[in-house]
Amino acid sequence: MRIVFMGTPDFAVASLAALLNAGFDIVGVVTAPDKPAGRGQKLNESAVKKYAMENNLKVLQPEKLKNPQFIDELRSLNADLQVVVAFRMLPEIVWDMPQKGTINLHASLLPQYRGAAPINWAIINGEKESGVSTFFLKQQIDTGNVLFTEKLVIADDMTAGELHDELMGLGANLLTKTVKAVENNDYREKPQESFNDQDLKHAPKIFKEDCKIDWNLVNDVVYNKIRGLSPYPTAFTQFLDKGLKIYKASKENTEPGISAGAFLSDGKTYLKFATKNGFISVKEIQQEGKKKMFIEDFLRGIRLD
Repeated sequence: MRIVFMGTPDFAVASLAALLNAGFDIVGVVTAPDKPAGRGQKLNESAVKKYAMENNLKVLQPEKLKNPQFIDELRSLNADLQVVVAFRMLPEIVWDMPQKGTINLHASLLPQYRGAAPINWAIINGEKESGVSTFFLKQQIDTGNVLFTEKLVIADDMTAGELHDELMGLGANLLTKTVKAVENNDYREKPQESFNDQDLKHAPKIFKEDCKIDWNLVNDVVYNKIRGLSPYPTAFTQFLDKGLKIYKASKENTEPGISAGAFLSDGKTYLKFATKNGFISVKEIQQEGKKKMFIEDFLRGIRLD
């Protein structure tokens, strides 16, 4: 089979590497255009582009996916199958092009958590399990017929970053299994409509306002939000008139005795904020204008009185 791979971040690199290592013929890689980044505005290449170039793969970087020149170039690759991992929404002229269709790897157990941020929302919502799904693309996002799924237990203290890394490897293996099955016509499609016995939860893009901590909520909800936004885009609060990002924390389910959002500290080893029914003790933070640090280092550099 001739395969075109589409993806952009590190999460997609693991899948591209797995397909190459399995011996599949990757005839082209479609990824995001280079973007200026940092103070010098140096052009930054996507993780997928870097890996593709290192492995001498043909790379396409369209600004617009409906651009006629891109469509012609994509069609000239004569792909039997397209594989999408962590990329943009495709127009029908693209996903409907290959004879065997276009498959997508999604970091949730579909139809749960359709959308841009399934890893974050699974932890924010306190889920005990997550997983990966492969499915055939169709018009509406993340709604095509499911091919295969693989489950993973979410540990009580797991962050979104840790879940991302677990699902990245799990997804790469599942995608390889899926491509082999498609190549051999050895699969059964399961319409997502057949999963109608559960209330669906969604995974929309996360914006800055979604990251602000509401200390009036219960301990578990605040703790899950911190885990679910770590290391990116990161939960934050106001502290000493500056923004304070919280990367790691622990929870103490004891009656706070002070108002929600107030804090306790010995000025040396701990800083904890009161919630509705307990405390969140912060462990790794970054104050506005400073670098990321452990709480002991942070407390040495400030005055709380």
